[in-house]
Amino acid sequence: MAQEEIIFPNNIRNIRLAKGMKMTDLARRSDLSLSAISKIEKGVRRLNQKQLLNICNILGCKLSDIFIKESDNVARQWQSEIKRRLNDNENSGLKVFGSGLRKIRQQSGKTIAQAAKDAGMTLSVYHKIEVGQREIYKTEIEPLAQSFALKTNELFDKIANLYKSGELNKHISKVKERVKSVLVPGNPLSGIDMQGSLYGAKLYDSARRKLVPVFGTPSGKSIAFTKSDKTMIIAPMMLEGRKGIYAVIPNSRRLGGFIPEKSYVFADALTPAKPGDLAVCIFEDFDTMDSDKSVNAHIALVKQDAKGNVWAHVAGPEEKIMPKTMHKVVMVVME
Repeated sequence: MAQEEIIFPNNIRNIRLAKGMKMTDLARRSDLSLSAISKIEKGVRRLNQKQLLNICNILGCKLSDIFIKESDNVARQWQSEIKRRLNDNENSGLKVFGSGLRKIRQQSGKTIAQAAKDAGMTLSVYHKIEVGQREIYKTEIEPLAQSFALKTNELFDKIANLYKSGELNKHISKVKERVKSVLVPGNPLSGIDMQGSLYGAKLYDSARRKLVPVFGTPSGKSIAFTKSDKTMIIAPMMLEGRKGIYAVIPNSRRLGGFIPEKSYVFADALTPAKPGDLAVCIFEDFDTMDSDKSVNAHIALVKQDAKGNVWAHVAGPEEKIMPKTMHKVVMVVME
């Protein structure tokens, strides 16, 4: 039986089980089929960034938690499985056949999509044959040969000659090297699928660009401010990919209705607030704050007195504060 290519090894199953969540529940809440979730957890199905972020929100985990690390059992199991499949495929000749087919396609000037169409195959099936991840049936050989204007025996002879000449060794070696990579965000070798694309790394980067951390939540008369990325939300389109952006859930009781409930305030840590700006005011030096340390903060209007002293005004009740850090509020968004 043909085996499916592992393209996205991940920790989704482990996180789901740790949360005590059934696969059926994850499927229902993510609006995906049970089969799709099963394949995603096994790493044999791609998912887009929207689906990835949705799964993170449902599981209540950080984006980076989804991606495996070299020390994870998932990584070792994945490497072991890929090595086993590569060995099996080499012993059965699939790797040589696929590499030869790829070389013939390149010599013909065809794209992989064109070759698949001419052979009457789906792109996925043709691709798996080229990388030695799928057996070829007798009924498929003739159309495959004809797509390159060859007879069946001519196709086999051409691949055999390419192999004897050593022209396929470089490609086969490259495929072997892929088992050394694991899906670690930031690792340039991570997530290399059998098409040579950095699928995992690209998925992580594109999804991460859409997220910002929530540093503050209401607490008593102030805001509990924690410099941590444990809670993330999707950024407004205008702020996507912008460095220094974070979100705070406002304490509506201290704002006199100026900012509505059920909203997010987005601030820019790289832009100090000036008099007249609305700012996230933190009673700690933001740059030297320890991660996960909680300090008090407010959302306040920055003012300046006649002597040039800068301070911040908090409403409901009125209060003059002198925070150590004031970041400009750049956007307020209703939930």
